Amino acid sequence: MRYKNHRFSDFLSLFVSWKEMTIIMKYYLAVDIGASSGRHILGSIQSGKLVLEEIYRFENAIKEVDGNLIWDVESLAENVISGIAKCKELDKIPETVAIDTWGVDYVLLNGEKEEIKPTFAYRDSRTNEIPQEIDKIISRKDLFERTGIHALNYNSIYQLYCDKKSGKLDKAKHFMMIPDYLSYKLTGVMANEYTNATTSGLVNAKTNQWDYELIDTLGLDKNLFLSLSKPAAELGVFSKEIIEKVGFEATVIHAPSHDTASAVASCPIDDNSVYISSGTWSLIGTENKNPVLDFDASINGFSNEGGVEYRFRFLENIIGMWFFQNIRKNLNKKYTYDEMMFMAKESNYEKLINPNDSSFMAPENMVDAIRTYLGDKDLPIGDVLKSVYLSLAHSYDDAVKTIEKYSNKQIDNILIVGGGSKDTYLNEITSKITGKKVLTGLSEGTATGNLLAQIMYCENIGLDKAREIIKKSFEIKEAC
Repeated sequence: MRYKNHRFSDFLSLFVSWKEMTIIMKYYLAVDIGASSGRHILGSIQSGKLVLEEIYRFENAIKEVDGNLIWDVESLAENVISGIAKCKELDKIPETVAIDTWGVDYVLLNGEKEEIKPTFAYRDSRTNEIPQEIDKIISRKDLFERTGIHALNYNSIYQLYCDKKSGKLDKAKHFMMIPDYLSYKLTGVMANEYTNATTSGLVNAKTNQWDYELIDTLGLDKNLFLSLSKPAAELGVFSKEIIEKVGFEATVIHAPSHDTASAVASCPIDDNSVYISSGTWSLIGTENKNPVLDFDASINGFSNEGGVEYRFRFLENIIGMWFFQNIRKNLNKKYTYDEMMFMAKESNYEKLINPNDSSFMAPENMVDAIRTYLGDKDLPIGDVLKSVYLSLAHSYDDAVKTIEKYSNKQIDNILIVGGGSKDTYLNEITSKITGKKVLTGLSEGTATGNLLAQIMYCENIGLDKAREIIKKSFEIKEAC
């Protein structure tokens, strides 16, 4: 009898374990694409914590074709599908899928829903003089007070006006930001997602909808633009073609499809904190319930980009890890990122650059561009690197002071998320120069925010409750 009871106890224990496994094996898939690479990251809730698993990675890069910088969006779409198919191989089938990418860039389709090539990259120089042309139509002050977006020559508003001048818009019937297009390739459903759309400079900051009056003023076709969908909402299910390719069916959700919006969604921040989403760009800002439309904020380089639940990301775009990526490439990848970091630490150099100077946007050689800016063509690499580190930290300090001024907040903490949060030296000097406590612990902030939107949809919860999952799942700690 004891033997039988013992066996029953074992069986019961196995049954409970099996039941727990069936409960936690609910997967969500984040497709997170940046300027240099894309990743597919599975998320699941296990014991109340969000667990991440990278299952697929692919390269992405701007290509030069006929003198222009472009994206190969068909290759992106193929890689998105290949990464989704990997789920089937692993027998880890997600209930939902969502895509995030960088902002401002878009795909135009003709009446047959075919891509009108090329799909330009934001670093292309074709728009350099366009802002001055639009200044004659609407002043930058008026534009900022309508959209809350700082005038940068690569914003979609300037790219679209350039397409109008070249005649590219003549055949266009559909406009989709990059993640909108990739989601369309999965579902056959067209939509414009709110957070990425705000980076265009064509969304009204007060209505959170396309500013059709502005669009008309610029002579653009307002029929190109669909009503805006909020993040954490359903787009559609996989098309039959995609189901055949990947081997399963899933629902595609709108992530905060601008990668920074996803990264910020993952940040458990309060009014005394700013975030830095540290990747190719350093996006430093705070989260406000209302936009800051004082034009002086724009003069200081700040925008009000859209976030989850119509929260505004009052932030500045600062060129970030782009420096180190290019310096390493210029040195034929002779050094690791850690080795470059130690080279900078050993330098006593103190001269600064302006990280957002136009000469650093797409230089033929970043090392030469920095040396030229600093006026020393023979400057040692360690000093080049030290200048970049110091300049970034000082730029963060300036940004924090601007945030305190225009958001009426006292900032105590800086939460750094994304791959750049692993750079311990940048964290150290940021804390030293700003005088603020620097926190890290979310190196996959963008993918995490993407997954949170899917959880919000599936569990019917709001952002504040979703962020409680982050607090339970990741150790946010002081960096130095």
